[in-house]
Amino acid sequence: MYLVLNSKSKFYQLIYFKDNKRTSVSTGTSDKIEAEKFLNGFDPSNYLKSAVIKKDESKISLSKFVEEYKSYVQNTFSIKYLQKAVQPSFSVFQKYLPDLPLENISTKIIDQFISSVAAHSKFSASLYYRTIKAAFNKALIWNYILENPFNKIKAPKTSQSLPAYLTFEELQIIISNTEKEFLKPLFYTAFFTGMRLGELVNMKWHWIDFQNNIITVKCDVSFTTKNKKERLIPINATLRNILLNIQPQIISISKDDYVFSKFHTIKLNEDFVSKIFKRAVKQSKLNNKIHFHSLRHSFCSNLVQKGVSLYVVKDLAGHQNIKTTQIYSHLQSQNLKDAINLL
Repeated sequence: MYLVLNSKSKFYQLIYFKDNKRTSVSTGTSDKIEAEKFLNGFDPSNYLKSAVIKKDESKISLSKFVEEYKSYVQNTFSIKYLQKAVQPSFSVFQKYLPDLPLENISTKIIDQFISSVAAHSKFSASLYYRTIKAAFNKALIWNYILENPFNKIKAPKTSQSLPAYLTFEELQIIISNTEKEFLKPLFYTAFFTGMRLGELVNMKWHWIDFQNNIITVKCDVSFTTKNKKERLIPINATLRNILLNIQPQIISISKDDYVFSKFHTIKLNEDFVSKIFKRAVKQSKLNNKIHFHSLRHSFCSNLVQKGVSLYVVKDLAGHQNIKTTQIYSHLQSQNLKDAINLL
């Protein structure tokens, strides 16, 4: 018997062999000393009996689990996911039902909750379904529940409108109506690289390799990308000139300073950047559905329309799943027509 710690659980797992088969059981603790105590006192022959007793004695309540899960999310995912998805989802969920033991929350309770939310907002119902289901999957890994009650319920269907995107000419109109001069290069960079706003405000000069015309979206102790992976984005000639034009003004800066900032050691606030962009869109009298994330959509859309493979777009945009990139597949209609015309 021995202990392991893996990415699937925050607790040490005890590995033992039963009938020549490798078996694991959670120690229920992330403390190595406590886990070793569990190992020393573990008797495989009495495990099932002791597990039932332990299960009855240590039922975790919904409120306690929520606090543990929030702590896990804060250390593992982006703060935006915690604030925009996890916190609002559980806030509504906890108001809907009493503070039950987690294992007593049945499929019926979940179904009724999702239905009640969907009656007012299908979008919210879909968000809560995805978010809380993911949390219950983690509870399953942590051995708090025996099965996920969400697995027997279908996700609420929501209507999905096609993402708004810009032409380069429309971007230039927005740029001309942007009141903050130091944000204009940031808007251009978003359009030509598809970088997320969080990536742009965290972008530092050492990310840029002017010799090879590449931006490396990097992860470090202060910032990680959405999918926790670094990626390379080539720089075209237009963007290269834009970035070179702002570099001489701050030639004495450190390579660790931010590229886009009024004060180069102070990171921009994402909401501030987003509001300035939206204000410029309104002044430009363009489609009201255009917002900052539309620059990322524009990058993907323009590539797809020019015949770039969805798999290449996926890698450049840093999408974790090709399904995300496939929302742009409707833009391939001309390519499909050209293919049929070859017959």
